[in-house]
Amino acid sequence: MYGKAVAPEYQGALTTLSVNSSLVDVLATGTEQLRAAERAGQPGEVARCGLAVAEAHRRLGQVRDADRAWKASYRAARDAGDTAAMAWALWSGGTLARQRGAFALARRLLGLAAELGERGDDIVVRGYSLAGLAETGRIQGDYEAVGRLHEQLLAEARRRGEARHTVWALEGIAQMHRNSGAYDRAYALFEEAAQIAARADDRRGHAWALRGLADVVSVRDGDTERALALLSEAEKTCRAMNLTSALAYNHKMRGNVHYRAGRYTEARNLYEQALAEFRAMSEPRGEALARLGLAKSLARLGRDRTETAAELADLARTLERIGLRHAREMVARAEEELGLDPRRTLEAVR
Repeated sequence: MYGKAVAPEYQGALTTLSVNSSLVDVLATGTEQLRAAERAGQPGEVARCGLAVAEAHRRLGQVRDADRAWKASYRAARDAGDTAAMAWALWSGGTLARQRGAFALARRLLGLAAELGERGDDIVVRGYSLAGLAETGRIQGDYEAVGRLHEQLLAEARRRGEARHTVWALEGIAQMHRNSGAYDRAYALFEEAAQIAARADDRRGHAWALRGLADVVSVRDGDTERALALLSEAEKTCRAMNLTSALAYNHKMRGNVHYRAGRYTEARNLYEQALAEFRAMSEPRGEALARLGLAKSLARLGRDRTETAAELADLARTLERIGLRHAREMVARAEEELGLDPRRTLEAVR
């Protein structure tokens, strides 16, 4: 039903790159081809090679370089009069904005990308842009608004046999079910995503699916060792492909697993590691979530209750500023778990 996973963001002279290519290799090859296209005076090829360069920088956590690269790709595409290439550049910029926690900008850029993709008759970039909008809403906790879009995109991906996009949609829907407490449904969807990704040789999608499975196995079944084994398997892929962001989220999830098992020292160490990784790549959402886990771990290890309450209040403000609508709920759950007075923290948020 599904063919081998492909990476449509690798275009022009870079179409031979695999979806599983190391990002360091993608960056090196993309930069080389980009310079060659610039010397040859080929703006269309500059735009296409620049897209791969932008995406490699983004996935490696090199935010400033990624920002410069997608904008340069857009300008080259505009000079070439290539509407679809302009859409791809905007998709990259919108994805970067979401990664940086700039959700309003992400929605604007991704919306423009979807419009240009339709105008340029490129159904792939249109689909990727709509998927980006759906993921932005999901991350912000707006499940009702984007749930139907996830399902629509899943149906389209299945119909076209696009393994990579099917895996993405399954994982997004699974995450919403997991966060809503429907663990069995979440597990089934993560499992299907892992199976499709494995058959299609989509190692990145497979690593994210394993992380989702580990989360459910930990929270639903209390099976700490199996969860850690799944995360170890996923980590091998993250390191092999230089998936900087995915690796940081893997470490944060490993901290979650240890925390649930009452291994607070191990959890603290992992949250500290993930926090440093997120800060190095300027990813505020991951940073805030790692801080939350770290605050809970330190509280369990005897941190002063007043300090913990102050940290949670600051985190609530940070999460709301980023635009995560379920921020107060997350903080309230942490306070209830730690036996703190939620009224004080919520008042501090206001």
